[in-house]
Amino acid sequence: MRSMLKLGWLALLLMVGCAGRQDLETPDYEAVYDVPLEEMWPSVRQYFTDAHLPYREDRGSMVLETEWKQEFGGSKIAGYWHRYMVMGKRETPTKSKLWIIRITKSVNKTLSQPGKELDWSVSRGIGLNGAEPTLEDGSSVEDDEDRLSFPVGENAFYMESGQGTRDLTMEWRVFRGIAPKLAKKQPTKTEQPVAKAAPTFTECGQSILGLTKQAKAGGVLLLGELHGTQEVPRFIAQSVCQLVTSGVPVTVGLELPVENEARITTFLQSQGGEVDWLKLMEAPFWRSPYPDGRGSEAVANMLEQLRQLRAQGLDVAVFVYDHPKLSGQQREDALTKTVLAQVKAAPQRFHLVVSGNIHSRTAKGLPWDKQYRPMGYLLKDQLDDVTALDMAYDTGTAWICAANEQSRKLDCGVKEAKGKDNGDRFFMHTWSSANKEGYHGVFYVGHVTASEPAVLKGLGNPDAAPAQESTSSL
Repeated sequence: MRSMLKLGWLALLLMVGCAGRQDLETPDYEAVYDVPLEEMWPSVRQYFTDAHLPYREDRGSMVLETEWKQEFGGSKIAGYWHRYMVMGKRETPTKSKLWIIRITKSVNKTLSQPGKELDWSVSRGIGLNGAEPTLEDGSSVEDDEDRLSFPVGENAFYMESGQGTRDLTMEWRVFRGIAPKLAKKQPTKTEQPVAKAAPTFTECGQSILGLTKQAKAGGVLLLGELHGTQEVPRFIAQSVCQLVTSGVPVTVGLELPVENEARITTFLQSQGGEVDWLKLMEAPFWRSPYPDGRGSEAVANMLEQLRQLRAQGLDVAVFVYDHPKLSGQQREDALTKTVLAQVKAAPQRFHLVVSGNIHSRTAKGLPWDKQYRPMGYLLKDQLDDVTALDMAYDTGTAWICAANEQSRKLDCGVKEAKGKDNGDRFFMHTWSSANKEGYHGVFYVGHVTASEPAVLKGLGNPDAAPAQESTSSL
């Protein structure tokens, strides 16, 4: 336990500013209990017991550590687990506080070491050698570093540890759960007993910096992504989880064919059994001869995570809006019409709309067509609150379909995606003004890893063994 206490001190030294939050109004300062430590600690034990977070305890030092808990519990391929180390601290003889350290482990890669320098440019390169920075459409972009102002407010600073970080979100969550029971009140004749409400707990992953600033009723947040990564679907699932567990109703718009609307809705309302998975995956979309990343294993897993949130009674809705039979401006117009109908039908909800990074631009024109009006541009003209964020990431891989100059056919497979390292922590950051593509900022997903088509990983049948690597040409 002494090593655990040392970790707590280390995490405190690394923690600065607001650490992100599930509760929309989590302060960026410590919660102090107006009772002695010995009086507060039994309620802390009871909170973690009621939240179904089993723990071991060093009773002599008032420190407990929970068992590992997987994100979205039961997720097929989430690959991330968290545990909490909780330390009672004596503020004064009559006051106390908690330090809660979130410790994360992943099957994908170790956590980054502290001290990395932030780089706020969003230029990227896609290709086998990653030599030429390009956008999803193949056009070149410039760093525009002079325009990317240093982040302010909630995103101003953050530090990471290879082992753990202090979690103010969880500290205040516990405080709000037990402080009312500890409050010293004089009983009155008219006072009625308060029914005990067991706290519900969903592990949504580490808080995404900057997320809650974007979550407004009636707001539309457009995320322009690079298809075919494991990280973007996880970013979406975590964002939704953190918002709905804080009481924000969220509708997710996915760039999947509208023909799949009923099938996806049915799956989200199902028990997620083998038959439910088979019905979801039997659509032609998942078996496209040119899988561009939208039908990936990670996307299928994201749908399962959203299904689990709905199964807990949380307010999550999903719609799809792609019209793949159309192209060019006709397609943009159709995408816009479908998204607009969803937003206007539920103006009290927060809409998170994900697409390739051409559709989400809010500026008119493309390098090859100055009159081109992307979906984001059209939505901005018809809605009051539209924010577009471009994807930023660290160098890695993605499942990408690109034109093969020799065969003149689409070449789909795992390819290098060149980005810039801003650490492993997910965040959103907005600039003081939009860039020339109409993006208002970036959402950052860390190192990217390719996610193969779901059907190649056996997700057409959840009990099937993963498919062997294909020997066909990519």
